[in-house]
Amino acid sequence: MAKMRQILIIGNNDNGCTPELEKTAYDAGKHVAESNSVLITGGLGGVMKAASHGAKDGGGLTIGIIPQDDASLANEFCDIVIPSGMGLSRDFLNALSADGVIVVGGGSGTLSEICAAYMYKKPIATIKNSGGMATKYADQYLDHRENVKIIGFDSPKDAVDYILEQTKTHTENNCLILINPNMGKNSVSYTHLTLPTILLV
Repeated sequence: MAKMRQILIIGNNDNGCTPELEKTAYDAGKHVAESNSVLITGGLGGVMKAASHGAKDGGGLTIGIIPQDDASLANEFCDIVIPSGMGLSRDFLNALSADGVIVVGGGSGTLSEICAAYMYKKPIATIKNSGGMATKYADQYLDHRENVKIIGFDSPKDAVDYILEQTKTHTENNCLILINPNMGKNSVSYTHLTLPTILLV
């Protein structure tokens, strides 16, 4: 069985997240789910919550990797909560857990995640009319290394399609068995996910 692709959506938290950004993030999350990919976010509010909401409405699986050690702090649209207890260092965990990254707006915290994804050569797409880091770094490299060009798109669907195209050749890795309440009382669904080793210890 092929590994499900894992797409990270990043952007503004509750502080600075406008209704327009929420709508963009919601649409991006829904497109991720409809592509049969797993959505990863930072698990909290703002863009993270809106993207998770969209993915749930699209019938998808959502993972929230939160910086705190208390799972109850995650938003209600996270199916799986990983309470990393790592503070800001969890930005690297988010990037390493993803096959590709979509940026909606964002401030300095989002920039940290972009840098982590860039250093590990993850495909990065931005919604270039969403402002913040998404607009600032669209269609360019972060530095002289030219690890990966950050590509800007006008629509969430185009951004998701780009990540899907860039991650077509990923192979099977770790298998996580999930009980799926939508499949009947005794049913089990097998979902292939990749998480950094630190999560599996």
